Amino acid sequence: MPTVDVVDLNNQKVGELELADEVFGTEVNENLLYEAVRHYQAGQRAGTHKTKVRGDVAGSGKKLWKQKGTGRARIGSVRSPIWRHGGTAHGPQPRDYSYNLPRKMLLGALRSALSAKLRDGELKVVQAFDLGGVKTKEAKAALTRLEATRKVLVVENGENRNLTLGVRNIPGVTLMPTREVNAYHLLGHDRVLLSEAAARKFSEALAK
Repeated sequence: MPTVDVVDLNNQKVGELELADEVFGTEVNENLLYEAVRHYQAGQRAGTHKTKVRGDVAGSGKKLWKQKGTGRARIGSVRSPIWRHGGTAHGPQPRDYSYNLPRKMLLGALRSALSAKLRDGELKVVQAFDLGGVKTKEAKAALTRLEATRKVLVVENGENRNLTLGVRNIPGVTLMPTREVNAYHLLGHDRVLLSEAAARKFSEALAK
């Protein structure tokens, strides 16, 4: 089992924690990570793009000239796609880009992402995020002491009002509960800070 140091908000070691080998010590599956990230990003797409077809374009429905006898090509409407200001043929229409991915694949990708972060030294376990108040200055100072000054993902197991209010205005810092963490979030941040409770939760829930 991998063992990590548990630190306080001053980045001082206060203990050690054994993590589940099935969660934090598994082999990193890059193909699984790719599929999980692609699945998440597809679900985030708005899909609201739309071009006007000939039925949406403003214009008269009158036939411009008679069908035969003029020597010109036959035409039935100024809204035809071959005319300037006409409708668009085969253009994008609103759609849902999301798709289902097996739960086992999503959990496997989450294990791979956690293992990769621990392997690369980008994961730190904090005993508790007990901030003295809701000031952004306090939260930023704590993150600086924890050597987490760039893109940081903070994962808390429960609700922490002081932490939520303290980090919400800090650029590059994302706060998430354990139940919402995805491989996409882990890979998209340079540093991952887990509360001790969150690390235990991952070890228990993902080891099954």
